[in-house]
Amino acid sequence: MEKRIITWRGIRIEIIFTPKTFGIVEHIELLSENRSALPVTETGYRSHFIPIGTVEQEGGPTAYVTAWLEFEAERTRWSGMQLTLF
Repeated sequence: MEKRIITWRGIRIEIIFTPKTFGIVEHIELLSENRSALPVTETGYRSHFIPIGTVEQEGGPTAYVTAWLEFEAERTRWSGMQLTLF
C-alpha cells in the first residue's frame, strides 16, 4: 500500500494505492480534506478498482489521480462550487 498527498486545485487529497488487490485488480482510495467535493465524488471519498497495470501505465498514483480528476473536471465542467438549496 502506498500513501500520497496531493493538492489539486487548492484541495488537499490523500491517495491510498493498493496494487494487486485480491491478486486481480488495483485499488485507489481518495479522501479530500474536509470531505470537499471532487469531480469524481460529491462526498470527498472515493474507492475505485481498476485493472492491474493501469496506474503504472499512467505514471504512478499521483499522475493517475491527477489525470483522472482533470479529465472528469473537464468532462463535467466541474467548477468546484457546491450549490445549496437554501
